[in-house]
Amino acid sequence: MNKNISEFLNIIKDRGFIFQSTDLDLVRESKEKLTAYIGFDCTAPSLHVGSLIQIMLLRWLQKTQNNPIILIGGGTTKIGDPSGKDASRKILSSRKIEENATGIKNVFKNFINFDDVSNPALMVNNSDWLEKLNYIEFLREYGQHFSINRMLSFDSVKLRLDRQQTLSFLEFNYMIIQAYDFLELNNRYNCNMQIGGSDQWGNIINGIELVRKVNSLKNKSTSLHAITSPLITKSSGEKMGKSSEGAIWLSKGLLSSYHYWQFWRNTEDKDVIKFLKLFTEIDLNEISKLAKLQGSEINDAKIILANATTEMAHGKDAANEASQSALNIFEKKHIDKKIPTINIDRFIIKKGIPAFKLFAYDEILCKSLGEARRLIRQGGAKINNIKILDENKIINESILDSNNNAQLSAGAKRHVTLKAT
Repeated sequence: MNKNISEFLNIIKDRGFIFQSTDLDLVRESKEKLTAYIGFDCTAPSLHVGSLIQIMLLRWLQKTQNNPIILIGGGTTKIGDPSGKDASRKILSSRKIEENATGIKNVFKNFINFDDVSNPALMVNNSDWLEKLNYIEFLREYGQHFSINRMLSFDSVKLRLDRQQTLSFLEFNYMIIQAYDFLELNNRYNCNMQIGGSDQWGNIINGIELVRKVNSLKNKSTSLHAITSPLITKSSGEKMGKSSEGAIWLSKGLLSSYHYWQFWRNTEDKDVIKFLKLFTEIDLNEISKLAKLQGSEINDAKIILANATTEMAHGKDAANEASQSALNIFEKKHIDKKIPTINIDRFIIKKGIPAFKLFAYDEILCKSLGEARRLIRQGGAKINNIKILDENKIINESILDSNNNAQLSAGAKRHVTLKAT
């Protein structure tokens, strides 16, 4: 039994990462290190917390001295994965895909160690081989190994067709290309496992079968494995990665450390322990103690969750600042200079601005004027802790303190400092 592999499998099983898998007993018996990959397409300039479970799996791989491979989908993004989608993805330009890939790479630097001498993580881009494929040669060599009948049964295809929604031939090719990625990684780096979300099971098995068939023709013995993680939703049913305010990005450039910290601090009571297991490295014995907290004491566990997740994504200093800012706002009830700041031209505030326009200013608290109006109508808007009930109320410089600052709040958890300059 391989000690490193067993440690990895025990950790991810106990913490709730496994939804489906091939025979894990065979994985444990492997004489080699586990070399596993997860693919990330470049559809946005950053990953959000919906990808965090996959990132944590890669992190645990490395911490148990197994080999993680991050596959950046510079090539597959040009096709578009139909899994879980109701419609085709927007086609992005090559330049935009490259920009997104750079942003995604920067996210991983906070979670994965690429400089570990004994066990470095590997990051590769499938555009390196997909861009060089000759279509006719590719079909002749690999097309024979794919059954259309089988492919039509995969969830990524079947669900779209069952709903009578269009599935383009471009997207239909995605599962073939994904399978070819596994073959390339197996040949180049002896990669023997693919990990993905639960909606990827059919695609992953497709890849395993391709690698086995191709390698058998070369009389090469291959032991291949697969693990999928469960779809993580909140107790409310809301999908991880999204909130009422939009995507919860892992990049500090797209979401401040304060707002990231607040997202985790606002976790529903029923989800706290599950999220501590999945999204932190806190010892399970300690988490079991936190599970015994009742009533308002659960908030202590939420703060621990927020601190741990923010430290991992943004660094310890950012986590401490976000936590202190929240303490200042909720306990000391004063403006904290570390919460996000909106600069506004002093002439605008001196002249006067309708409340709904102020709350949508710079799209920090509200993304649209309509959202700002709804916030005020529902009683969620405050200026300096005073509720604003009239969306058309003219707000002027009387709200500013001696430092030309004011605090704007949307609900109980989201705050910004308005600074007149």
